Amino acid sequence: MTIKIDGRAIGSGQPPYVIAEMSGNHNGDINRALALIEAAKDAGADAVKLQTYTADTITIDHDGPGFTIEGGLWDGRRLHELYDGAHTPWDWHRALFEKGQETGITIFSSPFDETAIDFLEQLDCPAYKIASFEIVDLPLIERAAATGKPLIISTGMASRDEIAEAVAAARNGGCNDLVLLHCVSGYPSSIDEANLATLQDMAAQFGVPVGLSDHSPGIVAAVAATALGACVVEKHFTLSREDGGVDSSFSLEPQELKDLCSGTRAAWDALGVADYDLKPSEQGNLLFRRSLYVVRDIAAGEPFDKENVRSIRPGHGLAPKHLPQVLSSSAQDSIKRGTPLSWELVNKRT
Repeated sequence: MTIKIDGRAIGSGQPPYVIAEMSGNHNGDINRALALIEAAKDAGADAVKLQTYTADTITIDHDGPGFTIEGGLWDGRRLHELYDGAHTPWDWHRALFEKGQETGITIFSSPFDETAIDFLEQLDCPAYKIASFEIVDLPLIERAAATGKPLIISTGMASRDEIAEAVAAARNGGCNDLVLLHCVSGYPSSIDEANLATLQDMAAQFGVPVGLSDHSPGIVAAVAATALGACVVEKHFTLSREDGGVDSSFSLEPQELKDLCSGTRAAWDALGVADYDLKPSEQGNLLFRRSLYVVRDIAAGEPFDKENVRSIRPGHGLAPKHLPQVLSSSAQDSIKRGTPLSWELVNKRT
């Protein structure tokens, strides 16, 4: 199972596709956003993902029950105020897409309503990501799927049935290239909540390539997920956590993103294929296998026994599996201690 985004094959037999999630870590500064794109490219990421919404397209300006966050990273903040500060201005998008082309890294986005999809289509956005919180918005999924672009859906908080509904909506909308990302929508989430075994179950259940959208600290979950078959890894990133920002506390800095890119690639390289053939690095070590050696001088015609023949290193003699046959035989000629045993030195059964 493979798909393509911006010409890059993703899926079976391909190295992990690393998405650096910018989110609101531009801190309201377009120059910082441009610098984040450069940093992601330098770190080895395949893509930078934006989020395309405004405070008014994602919520309403209201302070009634439910519109103020209680607990967690953004405790006490009103939804409208939070999203107004975190959103990526739409008039930046063209410059960010152009920066991606100039830098040689793919830019795509998460739309949060149909107007965002219409806007992103004008920029020829090469793929769309449905965020975990939007997985229940089936009309949004169908609209994104109708563009014919590859679709990535995060599954944080979603039940198996809700994931199935989202997949069906994508298919109904005409999506052929679909990836599901296992996700824990905690900010940050704990590594012991990762349950990465879900990746293989999800692939089997839904028959699509799978990956990981990770909010846990560090890169351990991402590397482990790659070893379990994740073909996409998404991680929030920032220039510096010390600079603050809505998502900075659970985002990777540039060197950490570089470590993630190299670590997931190494994990993928290590998977290889099922192979029992001798490897080039092993070839010279055949010498140090055990084999049958004469360990005491033996006269011609003398029977072999456990005192004059042993299985030892190096490996120039007969294989140890032949010891029972050798012990029922005798020496063809006199043999010096330290001689590797060969069939030419062994008489037939005594």
